Amino acid sequence: MRHKRAGFKLQRDTSARRALLRGLVTNVIEQERIITTVTKAKAAKPLVEKMITLGKQDTLHSRRQAASYLLTPSSVKKLFDKLGPKFAQRNGGYTRIVRVGFRKGDGAETAILELVGTELIKRAADRAKRREERLKAMREGREMEEQQGGEEK
Repeated sequence: MRHKRAGFKLQRDTSARRALLRGLVTNVIEQERIITTVTKAKAAKPLVEKMITLGKQDTLHSRRQAASYLLTPSSVKKLFDKLGPKFAQRNGGYTRIVRVGFRKGDGAETAILELVGTELIKRAADRAKRREERLKAMREGREMEEQQGGEEK
């Protein structure tokens, strides 16, 4: 029985596991979504949530705690300047894991670990881009019809 044996070992020793998770958490904060294996996503999720909670506090102590864990100063800056205020009204549940499928090389099950709210921005941008393309195609079609109508007369 695995009583009091919480956490994921990820088939690594302590230092390699810590380095892996620090890299994953830093990338999630910088890019707002990453694709990784389901197990790594499950292991990194609570750490990302903890970092965002630190970002909401925005004290010198919380900045130093985040800086000691995250790998880049730019990720610390983004955490406190953008993500902290963005999730200020939300009490937890800042991330989600979406299973994607199986990796081609080794067949590992992959998932997207993303911050809640980022997909809406991306979808809205995609929708606006598609709408622009449709409108442009319609204008070009009308212009072609007008040109052809003028040539026939």
